[in-house]
Formats: sequence, C-alpha cells, structure tokens
Amino acid sequence: MNSRTRNFVCKRRTVWIWAALYVTVLFSMYYSTLAYLLQEWRSDEFTYCCIVPFVVLYLIWEKRGRLAYLPSTPTWKGLIPMGFGVCLFAMGELGAEYTLLFVSLWLFAVGLCWLHLGWQKLRTISFPLFFSLAMFVPPGVVYAPASFELKIISSKFGVWLMQSYGLSAYREGNVIDLGFTKLQVVDACSGLRFLIPLFLMALLLAYYFCAPFWKKMVLVCSAIPLSIFTNSLRIASVGILYQFFGIMAAEGFLHEFSGWFIFILSLAFLTLEMRLLKRSSKDNKKLMFCHDELAVGRGAEFGKEQSGVRCGEEDGHASLPRRIIAVVQPPQAPAAMALLCMILILSQGAVYGEKMVQINPFSGFPLQIGEWSGIRTDMEQQFLDTLKLTDYALLEYRNGDEEIGLYVAYNGSQSKGKATHSPATCLPGNGWDFRESGPASIPLRGNSGATLRVNRAFMEKNGVKQLVYYWFPQRGRILTNLYQVKLYNFWDALTRRRTDGSLVRLITPLHVTEHPKDAEARLQGFTRLIVPLLAEYLPQ
Repeated sequence: MNSRTRNFVCKRRTVWIWAALYVTVLFSMYYSTLAYLLQEWRSDEFTYCCIVPFVVLYLIWEKRGRLAYLPSTPTWKGLIPMGFGVCLFAMGELGAEYTLLFVSLWLFAVGLCWLHLGWQKLRTISFPLFFSLAMFVPPGVVYAPASFELKIISSKFGVWLMQSYGLSAYREGNVIDLGFTKLQVVDACSGLRFLIPLFLMALLLAYYFCAPFWKKMVLVCSAIPLSIFTNSLRIASVGILYQFFGIMAAEGFLHEFSGWFIFILSLAFLTLEMRLLKRSSKDNKKLMFCHDELAVGRGAEFGKEQSGVRCGEEDGHASLPRRIIAVVQPPQAPAAMALLCMILILSQGAVYGEKMVQINPFSGFPLQIGEWSGIRTDMEQQFLDTLKLTDYALLEYRNGDEEIGLYVAYNGSQSKGKATHSPATCLPGNGWDFRESGPASIPLRGNSGATLRVNRAFMEKNGVKQLVYYWFPQRGRILTNLYQVKLYNFWDALTRRRTDGSLVRLITPLHVTEHPKDAEARLQGFTRLIVPLLAEYLPQ
C-alpha cells in the first residue's frame, strides 16, 4: 500500500471516528426530541416524513463523484450556523418548543458539514440539506389552522363541483348536506395530507427539471392549487358515489383507494405541466431531466484526493503521537466537539436545577360560586397521557338554564411534551370554526379600574355556537399569546429556574334565540367571580 492510499484510508477512518462522536453527542442532546419525532411519524398526517431521510441519502449519494473531486477544506465558518443552533437549542429546551429544537438540530448538522467539508462541498449538497427539513413535523400552531382553512376551501369547491354535476348540495362549515345524507369534511380530508407530500414531489421534480429557474418555481408553486383542486375533486366524488355505494364511498377501501388515486393523478398533472413548460422554451432540449455528469464518476476519488496528515511511515507502521495528531485534525473538530459537550452538560444541569412550586390541589376548587352550582368531571385518559398535566380542574357550572364550562390546566414544569396547549390550536383542530377571535379586556370588581386581558372568540361546529374566553397565568403574569408563553418560559427558566404555568378556559353555549351580548355578559360576570378564587390555587 503506497503512502497516498494510506493517507486516504487514514483520513476516511478519522472521518468515521468524528462522525460517530458527533452522532453520540447529538443523540444524547436530542434524545427526547427524536423520540417525539418518531412518535409523530407514526401518525397518519406525517407518515411521509419517514421517507425523507432515505431521499436525502440518495440525493447525496448521487453527488458522490463531485464530492470526491472537490477538496475538503475545513473552516471555522462552520461555527456560525452552530452558534445559531446553540441559541435555538436553549430557547427550545427552556421554552418547551419542539420546532426550535428541530431547527437547531438541522443547524448543527449544516454547521458540522461546513466545518469539515468546506463551502464548495456544502454548496454541492445544499439541496439535500434543505430538503431534509421536511423530515420534521410542522408546528401545531401552524398546522391546525392551515388544516381547518383547507377543509373550508375544499368543502366550498367540492360543493360547487357537486352542484355542477347536478346534486343538491349545501355547505354549513365543514358539513356538506346532500339531502339524502350529510358528509363531514374531517382533518383527513383537509388536503394537507396531499399538499405537503405533493409539494415535496414538486420540489424533487423541479430539482431534476432542465429548465430556467422561473419555470421550476412555477412547477413548485402550482402544487398548492393543484392539491386543493384534486382534494376538492375527491370530496365531490364521495358525494356523487354515495348515491350508488352508500357509506362505502366515505369509508373503507373505496375511500382509501380514492385518496391514492387522486395523489397519483396529481403527480400525472405535474409531469404534464413539466412537458408543457419544456415545449414552451425556445431552447428546447431533448432531455427533460438533468443529470450530474460527475455523479457517476468515481475514478477521481483517489486521484483528486488531497494529501492529508500522514498516518504512518513508509513501512506502514504509525507511531502513537502521529495517530493522536491525525485524530485531532482538523483543529475545528475538537472545538466543535467541546462546544457540543458543553451544551449537553449545561442542558442537563438546567433540567435538574428547575425549581418546583407547591400548589393547592384543584380537587378542592369550590363547586358553589355565587349562584352557580358545579359538577366535577374527569378527563379521558388518552388526553391526560397527551397533556401530561400536573393538576387540572374540569367543571360544569349551571345557573338555571345557563351553563358555563371551566377548564384549568396546570403544568409544574413546561418542558418538552408537557407545555401549555392553546385552545386556538386544539379547538380548530377538532373542527371548531373560530370567528371574531382576538384579545379583550374584562373589567374586574371594585373601583380600581383593574381589567383582565383575555382571548375571546365565537366558535361554531355543526350548527352549535359557543363563546370562549381563555388566558395563560404564568408565574404572576397574565398572557394571551402562546409565543409570549414560550418567550417568558425561556427567560424565567434562566432567571428564576421556573417554567410552571397554567391555562384557564371558559366556554358558554349560545342558545338559538339568545343574543351574543347576553352570552358576553354571562361569561364576564362569571370571570369576575372566579379570578379571586384562581389566585388561591395558581402560584404567583
């Protein structure tokens, strides 16, 4: 074995050593985050995510020839994205936000690639790295409202298609009345399950598409309206086929098959669009897909490999000092490893150093408040397993024919997986349409002019209308924005070693003949009654 071959083998061994060390430390840092991600991958909405890593590996493997040709030039600039990753990791850990942790993990991966490979190789694999973001699930605060809006759009367009066919179809929210039956457009039919995978397929097609950049952008952007159209077509087909097949058209094999068929049809539309865009080009090449000329060439792997650190003498035997020097090269690698280890140690210290606060148990919350009499109810175990609450109160209060539901949730530690959930995310995700949503000020008792800042919204589902108030008591603060909750969690974890917090939600139904102002007055009056009581149970 000649010296150049020995140097290459030694460098490759060193790369594997550093890769194993990085993976071990990052896995220790993101163990709970990765466990949550794998759990989300099992849900029907995000099954596409588990395919993304294999696609990314294939895209990088395609570039093996160019990567072998280009020299590896380690640079300290790789610490730049890693620095941003440190900030997002701290905010994600202390603010209990998985999305920030996902982005921080991605930034660490990008920074390590830049640090070891250099800018030229990083630019070569820039698209696979960008595409790898698709393996992370989108934040619920974005996904749930987007899913609901797409349900409404798809329902409207689906009803129009049914009416064009000749059916007497009418829509109320996400419920379609066909006269002989009613169809409810649930989250599975919102279109996001089509939109995100179809958008990713459009990105891949554009990546291989031999065309100007603007045509690639047209192809990618067209996936959004195309997904809405095909999903509306699926909803319309269910309504039309229901006349002939009954409930089988909306459930079971026929319904699932229609979903696959619509997705394949959408891909066919994208490929047809590519052909049309290709024919409209003045420089009409025969090939529609581009290929990397160096992707299949591996002969340059040895010939173009830069000389690294000598691992041994000419006789092939390496001394111990030379082996140590080979492992710690380049110098950026030990610095990056030291940074990651320091973050790992500090994160564990922050978790175990959190201060826990004692509260009065909500089992003692009064059932009689003024003229209101309450009944305590228990939350289903599946929701308790998801929310992981320290304590909660779920009560139904009545005063004659009037009814108000009170829900108070307390988290002693708002760490990952145990953070406060906003009704603005959970309720629309369950099919409720939020209307006139926004902040409101509730005047409290006394002449001091004190007010309580809350979120207020009218919501409707299947003809049922309700008025809801909710706010977030957080360590002496009353917050109305979930982003504020995350920010103060981060700040108080640093300055007070506390991340405990609560959610208070009040809901009252609107009767058919009742004016909204009457429900408003009822809920405001009850709010003034419970605010002093809540102060005895929620820590300041």
